[in-house]
Amino acid sequence: MGAVTVITSGKGGVGKSTLTTGLGLALVRRGRRVLLIDGDAGLSSLDLMLGVVERQVFTIADVAAGEADPVKSIYACEWAPGLFLLPAPSREEDIISPEIMKQLVAALAKYYDHVLIDCPAGVGSGFYSAVAPAQRALVVSTPDPVCLRDCNKTRMALEDAGVRQQRLVVNRFNKKSFRNLGAYRDLDAVIDVSGIRLIAIIPEDPALAAAAASSGPAPLKSAGSMAFGRLAARLEGEQVPLAIKG
Repeated sequence: MGAVTVITSGKGGVGKSTLTTGLGLALVRRGRRVLLIDGDAGLSSLDLMLGVVERQVFTIADVAAGEADPVKSIYACEWAPGLFLLPAPSREEDIISPEIMKQLVAALAKYYDHVLIDCPAGVGSGFYSAVAPAQRALVVSTPDPVCLRDCNKTRMALEDAGVRQQRLVVNRFNKKSFRNLGAYRDLDAVIDVSGIRLIAIIPEDPALAAAAASSGPAPLKSAGSMAFGRLAARLEGEQVPLAIKG
């Protein structure tokens, strides 16, 4: 049974989908078989980022409705063997109910080492659908007051949904910008505001945005890719440093 992790945030635009893709690729590079589930109905992006949009016919909504076999609805990423995608519904009206989501993910997780669910921002119906089957959550935030305030709200919503194993990912971190912002004295203050234990710091890295735009992988030695590699190791229980770079 694969580990089921939801990647969520309180605010949109913090880089959840980029993180989901980068973490999935990092786990594949560790020899794992990984399924990404796009839970962002109507605003999906993982199909574009993984380069499967031209092949896509069915989505998770078709599977849940019994109109498509999961085998036909899960698409392999051609540039990352071992990485697979179950696309989001094209309409918000087709959001999967939490109970069906639990059953579906439990059935699929048997065939993968990791299932990563890309959750829509905020705490609406899509959020509760995405978090329903999760064993743990990565809460993504940029190091600014607005994102961190919403991050704290997300922490409480996850607890209400029964997901108590939570870790914070500080994304798009740049040391100079962080110091110039002056909102927090250090990263310990950021952690205190979020109320969540830190697991990773992903540096601001133009290579990640370029990779997403080109539907391909970021260079293995880019700062962002190496940070995803450290996150993958820590997620699997290894003791590796955060190695902050900005």
